[in-house]
Amino acid sequence: MQNQLRKMMIDGPAGKLEALLGLPVSAPKGMAIVAHPHPLHGGTMNNKVVQTIFTTLLQLGFLSVKFNFRGVNQSQGSFDHGIGESADVIAVTQTIRDQYLALSPRLPLVLAGFSFGGAVQLHAAQTLNPQYLILVAPSVVHLRAPPVPEFTTYALIIQGDKDDIVPPEAVLNWAAPTSQPIVFIPGAEHFFHGKLLILKQLITQSFGHPIIQPADAE
Repeated sequence: MQNQLRKMMIDGPAGKLEALLGLPVSAPKGMAIVAHPHPLHGGTMNNKVVQTIFTTLLQLGFLSVKFNFRGVNQSQGSFDHGIGESADVIAVTQTIRDQYLALSPRLPLVLAGFSFGGAVQLHAAQTLNPQYLILVAPSVVHLRAPPVPEFTTYALIIQGDKDDIVPPEAVLNWAAPTSQPIVFIPGAEHFFHGKLLILKQLITQSFGHPIIQPADAE
């Protein structure tokens, strides 16, 4: 048997949102929502970094969803400077939770995102209370991203040291007040050319083991 992929149109705050759902072969060990980079700079759910995050988590047994923000490809609406996009994440997450709650009402939530999408996920996390975050080169300065929420069990933050779009110093300054750890990939620039296998390995190392259910962590 193979993992199943399903195209979806999800009701969002500004209209329908184009999405792709990945269902793992076995019972999912978590639910992951993946957000793409800046819509006004060519960012879509087909971005190669987004695709790497999506396929890796699906292969690891997560029910995984990637989607296009409002105004991108078949998604309705228009760009809203990260505010509406955070609402898009919340709408997609709640829809998938409602449709697949029967699989397990206790599935831990992973919010993942690249660049603009990473910063959007930090804002959405304030409402969605995810157990886990995966943020790849999050554009924390432009969207004035809040810190990782205290209730988040683990955050994997990956940054290239040669990134000229999201400067490493900016991410370090954002992380410093809470001593948030960051994993740096030497020689990686913003789009991780030639480094996607390392990105996949880092996610696999962190999420390839059984995920502790929140209620079992006590």
